[in-house]
Amino acid sequence: MHRFCSFFIFVGLLAAEPADWIWSARYVITENAARPVILNGAVAIRGERIVGVGTRAEIDARFQAKQRLDRPEAILAPGLINTHTHAAMSLFRGIADDLRLQDWLEKFIFPAEAKNVSAEFVRWGTRLGCLEMLLGGTTTFTDMYYFEDVVAEVAKEAGMRGVLGETIIGFPVADSKTPADTLKFTERYLIRFRGDPLVVAAVAPHALYTNSDETLRASRALANKYQAPLIIHLSETKKENDDTLEKRHMTPTKVLDSLGVWNGRSVAAHCVWVNEADLAILKERGVGVAHCPSSNMKLGSGVAPVVRMLALDMAVGLGPDGPAGSNNDFDLFEEMDLAAKLQKVTTLNPQALPAAAALEMATIRGARALGMEKEIGSLEDGKRADLIMVRLDRPNAVPLYDPISQMVYALKAGDVRDVMVNGKPVVRDARILTLDEKQILLKAAEYREKVSASLK
Repeated sequence: MHRFCSFFIFVGLLAAEPADWIWSARYVITENAARPVILNGAVAIRGERIVGVGTRAEIDARFQAKQRLDRPEAILAPGLINTHTHAAMSLFRGIADDLRLQDWLEKFIFPAEAKNVSAEFVRWGTRLGCLEMLLGGTTTFTDMYYFEDVVAEVAKEAGMRGVLGETIIGFPVADSKTPADTLKFTERYLIRFRGDPLVVAAVAPHALYTNSDETLRASRALANKYQAPLIIHLSETKKENDDTLEKRHMTPTKVLDSLGVWNGRSVAAHCVWVNEADLAILKERGVGVAHCPSSNMKLGSGVAPVVRMLALDMAVGLGPDGPAGSNNDFDLFEEMDLAAKLQKVTTLNPQALPAAAALEMATIRGARALGMEKEIGSLEDGKRADLIMVRLDRPNAVPLYDPISQMVYALKAGDVRDVMVNGKPVVRDARILTLDEKQILLKAAEYREKVSASLK
């Protein structure tokens, strides 16, 4: 009898599909079309892709894995997707707070950047940003800054996914003296990273008010030539809207539409001061929106009409924005929580933006905003293996009645225990595997001294 049992076990192992990893947890939040939450669930990974999602019993019966990670006191969820940030600005964290956007930019940020930003500044600032993001469960970030080729190098070093846009702006900056020079640099950058498994190179004209019409048209043409996304700030403040209306008798959304800027894959950050006509344009053009609740609140910029955007089924994601003063961190758990609560308090309706909608914005809807919903944003067969484990064994995590509510309103970035990007573990037991954390923190301290001295 023992021989027969051994025989059937052997045959079962031969029949099992191979997998590199099986990750299992008490709950698996899938964010697929049906939005199931699987109790005692598991995910099988082969190479860069997910090959199975189901109960642990189903996955164990179907797959034989080389390695396992079992977390019975955790939630397994899709990696969080940051749709707007400036990672290297982590080295300016807290340099100037409690200011309006234009004062913050013109009196502090632009001068500080002119004195400090270099390729190495961007390298170490991006390392610090990626370190914080990965430890907090963000697996994809959307960036807009200078020396974006260096940002891409760091993203790959960290094992992190990025939609990374080279900033194009109408005055001399650290990596370019003119917009024409930046466009040439950006084209070389697009060519270098075309087809990369982690980096989506993008074109990032800063905003309507910092670029000429000619530069904006050229930016769109360049993005379309390489089928790349275009990233831009849009209607972040009332002043921006009022100035544009006075000068051009159109909203910024309408002006950019008239220039053809929306004729291609686009991501518009903020979209606070948009009206119904603007929303109709953005919806028709398929523009992804990056909602930045912390930034909009901290700068006093206003409240984006996210409830209306979701009613129109627009592709709206979440972004922490830059950590220099418009937010100060890269915490997407905080952004989920604030996105839901900000809409509730401004509409006086506690059901305006429920937890499930906030989690969608940080996962599958955020992927839609980037035009990447077929690759990331949910746990489904064939998608990239971007996963996070969030621990449930801390005081703020118990008791648990609804895993989705817990993710949005109770759990924190510091509760993330394990992270996988593109099938490779990058965080294990809350420790980074791909970056030298100690060295990054030492460098951040060095740059603080340099930045402080430059502002005296």
